[in-house]
Amino acid sequence: QVRLVESGGGSVPAGGSLRLSCAASGVAGNRYFMTWFRQRPGKEREGVAGIEDSGKINYLDSVKGRFTISKDDAKNILYLQMNMLKPEDTATYYCAADRIYYGLRAAPYDYWGQGTQVTVSP
Repeated sequence: QVRLVESGGGSVPAGGSLRLSCAASGVAGNRYFMTWFRQRPGKEREGVAGIEDSGKINYLDSVKGRFTISKDDAKNILYLQMNMLKPEDTATYYCAADRIYYGLRAAPYDYWGQGTQVTVSP
């Protein structure tokens, strides 16, 4: 059973930084693609960052240049370094996993973490 656990959220002022982590278990022996999503208040869930099989990285336009996705395959941990945070980045951040990389589309992913809250004050 695949389990994803996010951590690292918190409250920061605008311009601050946070580093999110997503630890995956139950993935040993199989390749899973892990992707970051977020859901802002009153908005639909949106893809934030993901890594294709080729290694190419996809970012939501509004976070390009500020957020960096990375992973530690040996530890099955996905990271999201968030710099220059803005109030509009306030959201619950989730990681998702699946055997296929679906890009930044939320609907197809089978496995989701419980989310970690990020709050950015003006």
